[in-house]
Amino acid sequence: MKNWINRMRGAPDNAPAAAAPAAAPDEQAADLAADIEASYYRWLTAARGYTAPDEVESRILDAVRQLAAQPGEAAGLVPRVPEAIPKLLSSLSDEDASVADLARQVAQDVVLVAEVIREANSAYYRPIAPVKNVEAAIMMLGQNGLRMLLARIAFRPLINMQANGFAREAAPQVWNQSVSCALASSLMAPGLSTGVFEAYLAGLMQNVGLVVAFRLADRVCTDGRVPGSSDFGAQLLAASRQLSSAIASHWSFPEEVADAIAHAGEPGGDHLAEALAQGDRIAKLRLLIDAGVIGEDDSLVTDGLDNFQRRCLGKLAKLEG
Repeated sequence: MKNWINRMRGAPDNAPAAAAPAAAPDEQAADLAADIEASYYRWLTAARGYTAPDEVESRILDAVRQLAAQPGEAAGLVPRVPEAIPKLLSSLSDEDASVADLARQVAQDVVLVAEVIREANSAYYRPIAPVKNVEAAIMMLGQNGLRMLLARIAFRPLINMQANGFAREAAPQVWNQSVSCALASSLMAPGLSTGVFEAYLAGLMQNVGLVVAFRLADRVCTDGRVPGSSDFGAQLLAASRQLSSAIASHWSFPEEVADAIAHAGEPGGDHLAEALAQGDRIAKLRLLIDAGVIGEDDSLVTDGLDNFQRRCLGKLAKLEG
């Protein structure tokens, strides 16, 4: 795990600077963030959420918090990263690697070929003409774009893990939020003078603990339901971020990434934590808008995001699921 993370970090970030950093957090911003968290959790659990006894809520939260103190055991509940990625990540760290070299390595995995070409033709990159071969796709993505794609491929089974009950039902939506959060966080990073890829990595990693937390909830609530109260949801989301941070540290992720996950949204957090918090908020709003829960003109959007963040919100609308 440590080696492939280090290989991912090897290439320099080439993203352009963002238009403007976000304003300093204040009490109103904290309230809006809490409202977004509550709306997201209610939407995520709408089909299976129920009014659970306090004892059930406490058992789930205690289990998540205890697991965060045992990161080795927690990591054992998460699938391993696919073996197909490390060689290519190593080549991405080599500044002398040519597009042809990278294309040859990508071509060894049929699934990876399809992913790279699909990404190059996505609405995010908007090629003038369809990209039909691996070399052209790699040139379109660039080194940093290819690293992000590989990270996303590597993380997908960590979120869409085999599970039953509510964890299985929630996994696709949690994964969609992870991908959007990773991209939005990476777009926020330059304006906050922090690493683009580190922000992307933190966004992908943040929800690993949440899926584990839902698996723990399924052990307590054996009928496939989950406590649906907003207060419980806020506590579960916070505890699951600590669990994600603990797993990241156990896997020898960069210390700043694990710390950002643990402290995202807290007053006085560092720039990477702030980029993650902003990206997470934007991604959750995107999901709520796309689900018809709120409108583009909702106060959570108009009061919660500045102009640059709203442009990022619009950019996420172009992503394919």
